[in-house]
Amino acid sequence: MRLPDPSAADPALFDPLGPEFTRNPYPAYARLRALNTPYYFAPFDIWLFARFADVQAAALNPLSLRSLDDRLTPEEIEADRRAQNWHDMPYHARFVQFSLLNSDGAMHQRLRRLVFGEFTPPQVERLKSGVEAYVSDLFDAVGSEFDFINDLAVHVPGRVIGRFLGVPDADCAQLRIWSEDIVQYFDIDRTDARKALAERTTRTFYDYLIDLSNERRKRPQDDLISRLLRRWDAGELSEDEYISTCMLILMAGHGSTIDAMGNGLTALLNHPEQLQRLRADPGLMPTAIQEMFRYDAPLPFFHRLASEDMDVNGWEIPKGTKIGLLYASANRDPEAFDNADRFEIGRTPNRHLAFAAGPHFCLGNHLSRMNMEATFMTLLSRFQSIALTAEPQFKPSLSLRGPKALPLRVN
Repeated sequence: MRLPDPSAADPALFDPLGPEFTRNPYPAYARLRALNTPYYFAPFDIWLFARFADVQAAALNPLSLRSLDDRLTPEEIEADRRAQNWHDMPYHARFVQFSLLNSDGAMHQRLRRLVFGEFTPPQVERLKSGVEAYVSDLFDAVGSEFDFINDLAVHVPGRVIGRFLGVPDADCAQLRIWSEDIVQYFDIDRTDARKALAERTTRTFYDYLIDLSNERRKRPQDDLISRLLRRWDAGELSEDEYISTCMLILMAGHGSTIDAMGNGLTALLNHPEQLQRLRADPGLMPTAIQEMFRYDAPLPFFHRLASEDMDVNGWEIPKGTKIGLLYASANRDPEAFDNADRFEIGRTPNRHLAFAAGPHFCLGNHLSRMNMEATFMTLLSRFQSIALTAEPQFKPSLSLRGPKALPLRVN
């Protein structure tokens, strides 16, 4: 099947920066699924896939890539950068636009292989007792009213991924801010001010990592930075690959887990019968965490590019076409999940796409789920009553989904 005529796409059908979508994007996703065709989103020059079967097929297709740079001339790359306002960002181009996340094929496999062993369940399990102790200390410091996001959730993944990588505890809060300032430019609102912030912050982040790396060379530790440094010194990693990998691990380990925690708690509080079920049977926590990711994915959108003419679940996709994978929409597709709009903490099987699929399946999924399990187990064991004191306000975004704050009253 050929893609529909782009000019026929109704622009009123999808407004990802509008207030209704920000509050609740799922009716808009349902409208896109009901089209039974990909939807052309003109502001981003992209074809959006909303149905589970289409999204999964595109994610698994080996011709569906994150970048086409190795297939383009320097002139074509420059023209593409200018068209998307990615140009004139030398540090961002070196360390953010190029990374494990944005590479494919042999390059991606080599970089992924260098860090894959660090994120296996046994490695993550080594951190569990320390994470639980840290989360317990955070809850000790809150009173009967606090903001779950800004008083608690923002501290957990940053501290954990910081120690995992080898960042001093005192620097973790600043690294979270830098990560957010860099990641914000991946969304569709690419103003010059946001561009300048991303480039300036990337330069600052680079300088920090170089200073920290020089310190680790003098005094190696049992951390990922020390191990990656040895690979850099052995010629297995270039400087750019080393820095971009460190940045990616830090950035990926912050925002999405914070948002997943906020989305998960919002779902529990909006479904009190599921909250009570989890209290009565804490053994359901692993499946509850999986359902939190499915029900309201923190990373609802990623793009791919057709490296050649290809077929995606019967759709003929011409070479060079930009594809938008709406993971959050796919996870609510009634063709793939029974009662897809119901939050069900015991749901099994639960083969959602919140961690993507194929070569780019999220490396840090075990770490993220461990952070969430520690946080929610402690929250439910500490407090018998948990209530919101204000309606959650979500961040306007296509690429991210999470509440700005979750003010709670507990006892």
